[in-house]
This record gives sequence, C-alpha cells and structure tokens, in this order.
Amino acid sequence: MWPTDPEYGISPKNTVGIDDVYNPPPLHWTSLLVLAYQSCGVVYGDLSTSPLYVYKGTFNGSLNRFLGEEDVVFGVFSVVFWTITLIPLLKYVFIVLSADDNGEGGTFALYSLLVRHAKFSLMPNQQAADEELSSYYRPGYAAAEDAPILRALRGFLERHRKSRTCLLVTVLFGASLVIGDGVLTPAMSVLSSFSGLQVHSSSLTHGEVVLLSCIVLVCLFTLQHWGTRRVAFLFAPVVVLWLLLLAALGVYNIVVWNPRVLRALSPHYVVSFFRHTGKDGWISLGGVLLSMTGTEAMYADLGHFTAASIRVAFVGLIYPCLVLQYMGQAAFLSKSPDCNIHFIFFESIPRPIFWPVLVIATLAAIVGSQAVISATFSIVRQCTALGCFPRVKIVHTSNRIHGQIYSPEINWILMLICLGVTVGFRDTDLIGNAYGMACAGVMVVTTLLMALVMVFVWQQGILVAAMFLLAFGSVESVYLSAAIMKVPQGGWLPLALSIVVVAVMYIWHYGTRRRHMFDVQNKVSLKWLHALGPSLGIVRVPGIGLIYSELATGVPAIFSHFVTNLPAFHQVLVFVCVKAVPIPHVRCYERHLIGRIGPREFRMYRCVVRHGYKDVPGDDNDFENDLVVRIAEFVHMEAAEQAAAATAAGAGGEDPRGSDASVEGRLAVVSRPFDLSRTGLLMRGPLPNPEDTAVVRAAAAATAASGSGKEETMQSLQAMYESESPGFAVRRRIRFEIDGATSESMDPAVKEELSALVEAKHAGVAYIMGHSYIKARKSSSFVKKLAIDVAYTFLRKNCRGPAVALNIPHISLIEVGMIYYV
Repeated sequence: MWPTDPEYGISPKNTVGIDDVYNPPPLHWTSLLVLAYQSCGVVYGDLSTSPLYVYKGTFNGSLNRFLGEEDVVFGVFSVVFWTITLIPLLKYVFIVLSADDNGEGGTFALYSLLVRHAKFSLMPNQQAADEELSSYYRPGYAAAEDAPILRALRGFLERHRKSRTCLLVTVLFGASLVIGDGVLTPAMSVLSSFSGLQVHSSSLTHGEVVLLSCIVLVCLFTLQHWGTRRVAFLFAPVVVLWLLLLAALGVYNIVVWNPRVLRALSPHYVVSFFRHTGKDGWISLGGVLLSMTGTEAMYADLGHFTAASIRVAFVGLIYPCLVLQYMGQAAFLSKSPDCNIHFIFFESIPRPIFWPVLVIATLAAIVGSQAVISATFSIVRQCTALGCFPRVKIVHTSNRIHGQIYSPEINWILMLICLGVTVGFRDTDLIGNAYGMACAGVMVVTTLLMALVMVFVWQQGILVAAMFLLAFGSVESVYLSAAIMKVPQGGWLPLALSIVVVAVMYIWHYGTRRRHMFDVQNKVSLKWLHALGPSLGIVRVPGIGLIYSELATGVPAIFSHFVTNLPAFHQVLVFVCVKAVPIPHVRCYERHLIGRIGPREFRMYRCVVRHGYKDVPGDDNDFENDLVVRIAEFVHMEAAEQAAAATAAGAGGEDPRGSDASVEGRLAVVSRPFDLSRTGLLMRGPLPNPEDTAVVRAAAAATAASGSGKEETMQSLQAMYESESPGFAVRRRIRFEIDGATSESMDPAVKEELSALVEAKHAGVAYIMGHSYIKARKSSSFVKKLAIDVAYTFLRKNCRGPAVALNIPHISLIEVGMIYYV
C-alpha cells in the first residue's frame, strides 16, 4: 500500500483523525442542551408514550383480582420503577451507549465491531487493505495474547462456520424484531391514544375507535414520502410538552390520592409483590415489559446525536417524568379500585384538562410512531448494504440531513401489516403482548452481543463480561419467560414476523455469498490473459469500459464470457468493484482503491469503491470524470514509486518502468487531488461537438464486423441517450487535456498512458455488467434447491437491479447473461 500523505492527494487540513471520531471534542453546555432537547423528539417518542398502556397490560388477566390491595398496586409500581432503573438507565444509558461504532448504534453496530476486531465475519470480498481504514479499529485496541479460555472461545468462533452463522442469525433476529416494532408501535400507540375517546364519550363504539385509528395510520404512512424534515421541528416540542404533562399529572395524583406511594420506591415492595402474587405476578411481567418499549431506540438512534446528549435528556427529563407518572397512576389506582383498568391513564386525568391532554397524547403517539418507522428504513438500508436484504428503493427526503430516508416498498408493506394487526387484533391487550415479546427479544440479543464486545473489543476480560451477562441477562430472561407465556395471546406475532424476515435476510445473504464463492473459485487465469496480448484477441475500439464485478481481486469468470461473445472491446478497461465494509462510513479520501491488471500496455485497471453500511452507493454524480483523475493520479504514484525503487537499487540496472513492475492484486488508496495539475491533466468545459458514447461505438464496431452497419440506428441511439440523460451527457463532455506546462518533464511512458486515457475518455464511457443467474446443481439437496432456485430467484427478480441501485444510465449499459451452478 502506497502512503496516503499530502504528496499523494490527501491534505492534513481536510482529514479527520480516528481520535476525532471516537473522542469528539466536548460540546459546549449550550450545544449539549440543544442536542438533548432535539433528541427528545426523535429518540424518546416511543418510550414516552408507554404510560398509556403499562398498567393496563400489567393488570390484564389474573392479576386483576388484586386491584383492591394497596400493597399489590404499590408492588407493581415498584417493579416498574426498578425495571426502568436497571435496564434503560443503568444498562443502556451508562453501559450500552458506550459501545458506539464510530458514533453509530444498534445491533448491526455491535456486530460490526465484532467482525472487525475478531474474524467472525461471513461477509465476502473482504481485504487486508480494509483493516487500514482509519476508523476500522477502536482507539487503544491492540492484539494481545488472550487468556486460555478466551483463546479457546475465539478459536471456536473463528474456525467453525456454523458458530459464525449462528451469530449472524442472532443479529438478523434482533434486527427483524426492531423491524417488527415498525409494525407494532404505530398500531399500539395510535390505538391506545384514541381509546381515550371512550372515557367521556359513551356513544363511541370500539369499532369506530379502530376505524379512526386505521385512518390516522393510513395518513401517517402515506405522508412518509414527504420525509420528517417538514414537521421535525414540531417533534421535540410535542414530546417535551407531553413529558411535562406526564410529570405534572403524576405529582397531582400523588398529592391528591395517596402520598404513601413514595414508600414503593423501596425494593422491599418488589419482594413482597412476588411473594404475595406468585405465578400471577410473574406472568404480569409481560405488561411491565411495556415500560421499556422504545429503549432500544436510544441506542439505535445514537448516530443522529451524541451519547452525552442522549444521557442528559434521559437522566434530566425522561426518567424523572416517567417515574412521576407511573407513581401518580399507582396512587390513583390504589384509591380507585373500581375504575376501568383499560382506561386507567385517561381516568386519572382531571376532567377540566382531559381533552387537551388527549390531543397531546395523540400527537405524541404519532411522533413516536414516526420515529420507529424512520428507524425501520435505516435498518433495512444497513441490512441491504451488508448483503443481508434484497435491494429496495431508497429515497433521500432531505438535502441537508443524510440520514433521513424513505423506502416506498418497505413503507407500504409496513402499512398493510400494521392495518392488518390493528383490524385483526382490535385490542391493545393482544397487541401489547406482541409488543412485549419483541421488546424482550431484542434486549436479550443486545445483551449477548454486548458481552462479546466487552471480551473481544473492549478487552475487559471474560469475568467482566460474565458479570454483565449474569446481571442483566438473568433479569431480561425472567421478562422473556413471562412474554413467552403470552405467545398464544398475541405474542406469536413478532415471532412469526421475525421468522419470515430472518428467512428473507438469510436466503438473500446465502445466495449472494454462494455467487461470490463461484466467482472466486472460477477466476480467469492471468496466464491466459497475458497470452491474449494487449489486444485481448479482439478489436480494441476507442472508449473506456467499466466492467462491474463483485470481485475485489482477480478477473471474474464472466470476463471470458464477454471476450468470447463481444466482437470488440474498449481501449481502456476498468474493473469496478463496489463493496461494503463493516464500518458505518468510509471517508471520501479512503474510499477508492486503484490498481493495475496485467502489463502497462494492456490498459487494464482495477477500482474498488468501498462504502460503509450507512453510506449510499451510486450517489456520486461525477464518477466517470472522478475515476479518470484518480487513475491519472495512480499512474503518477506508480511511476514515482518505481523511480524511487530504481534509485534505491542503484543506477545502471534495468529500468523497472520498462519491465512493468506492477503486481496483480496490489492496490493503492487514491484520493482526488486538490491540485488537478499535479496529475498532468487539465479539465476543460463541455465539448462543442459531443462524440458518440462508447456503448454506441462498441455497437457500431459489432454491426460493422457483421456486415450490417446501420448508421441511422446509431444516430437514433445517440439521440435517445442525449434526450434521456441530458445532465449525464454534459458531464461526459468534460474535456481532459495533457498539461503542456508539465508534459515536457513528464516520463514518456506516463505521458503515453495518460494520452491514451484522455483519448478513451473523449470517446465515451460504457458500463458493462454481468447479468448472472445462479442455480443449484442437480446433485444438491432439496432444501438447497428450494432456497436457491425458488426463494432466492424470486427475491432477485422482484428487487431492484444492481444497475439501478448504482445509478448507472440505462442507455450506456451493456449486459451479458451467464448462469452459475452452485
């Protein structure tokens, strides 16, 4: 790897060190408070609406017979209080938020940390060069000699593919549960808020409440394509006002109804509660679980804010307001045993302010639903980037905020399932059981991954990880067991959704990995390539051919298919590999790796474009011109290194530039230089008479070779290209020229190569992709044939094509089909 210093296109003034990513400069207290205020609307919308249904879900069922006993009511509050203290406050706020991946959070962030610091990855196409990314390793991490038990655990996970597959499936299961929240949160929150209409409106039936909820849900999902930027400024005020109302109502109910509820802060009431209620108290934990819904969003939305701002918001506002509200409801319930437990929150509201509170509760429910839906879009994008989900359309709804996205396919699927859940269950008790199951499942997954992060990333030792796993895993296992008891009463829904989503994710990942393995095992031999000579055995026409492949090294098998099926090929060939690396974002100056394939006269190069799992491939609108500049920079870098090597070896030897010292597989990080003249090129404006594109030239050569040239056909293709892609045509007509001021001192071989590159660019650029299909061999098992020939084929036919996902102009695209038997 060549050095990446200012001489080679990287300016220290424009770089960000790894310490700046993990340890950003401390914010001023005013900025910290502003971020904390904004996080309330984005992060805590779901968690803040939990008081609408926690006590209803807890006392639903056999625990209802204990409503008249004050100690039991106080015991329920004590369980809720210690639950949100142990899990959201202690585990997430003070521990899990510290496990950020370059500022990003969520289950995929934990998995990304693990696969980078230990060899647990199943992702194909990874290179040693990826480990040289500045944000790849955590600061302070150093490979050290592991303890025997830790070495055995690491070796087991690294050696056995099944163990790594199990880890991946666990991560996918956690992600699928969060996606399930995108279905359950809107249904639960909106239906719970509108159920308050029945408290003071006896003529309103439950069916009408369901219908009204469905109308609001349809409007909510329909407006998603507008993005959150138009109403985001209202999110934080609505949630903050809602939280302050919760605190005020809690204080009012404590003072008016039963101040003795303050005693329930003692853990003694927890022990007394389970001793008195027994099995009924244990099953009621499925309702207590609802007090933690939305907790995972604190970690998942870490990338939008900072850990400090999220901590300040939770400790300073969210936590005290929720505690006061739960305490106030318990005080009211202890003196009102005959109230309707289904509307406990709304019945505890004083009559004069009932309607204003109902309106704000509805707005808070919509805000909480919006945040979870947006988070679902982000998770799907992460899964797609890591090759674990079929390609779907991603639309950026904000030009200023990169993370605000929208996926039409996912949005409408979520809406249909959400409406089906609302109409099918019609009851927040059943939806609450499903909601609790999803919440408990994702928390257990996070705990397991955190324990592994403590061992392999933080290097804290297996004892610390075991203590963390024992302390929080045991508590969450109790809640999970209570949620499992409610599987027949609605708890089956998130499990069913997760099984379907995990099956889709894993089948797509499996098919993608098998296709890549076929490419790796069937690479074109370099000896065969060298034997063809510089002409490759066919006509080389002017132009640049960008051959897209999933291989980061070697020549894919489909290239030989191109050579044998196309009568002509381009003067300059660039093998382009767009791949994902297990980090959130790849900095622009580290994104491109450039190398050479074969001798210099072959004019064949390789470009590896690396993206993080939160980057969006295909968003570079000037990729062609940018690639030309990077290749020119690479040619200069290579010549400078060879000249330095010749000087070091001593004068009088054979000139290494004449014998092509390039090594296949060797790639250099090449950033676009700030001073273009240093590459020996000058960039001019649009050409007055644009020439045909390279794809038209290749087609012309093919028709000429077959003796049936149709000049008018070529002109119509060119006209179609200009009309469909006027912006792209203008960018293509950028003229590059050899800088006359530096050409005299330029190495003749370098000048010749740059001249060929400029000439090819002026002729046009064509995009060449292999349209490959994979099929299971006849000897494969029935399960494999079902997964590859049926499921994977169905997903591939119904997802977005790679050319569309990479924003490749259709008129400049050449596709050659090929079947892979795996």
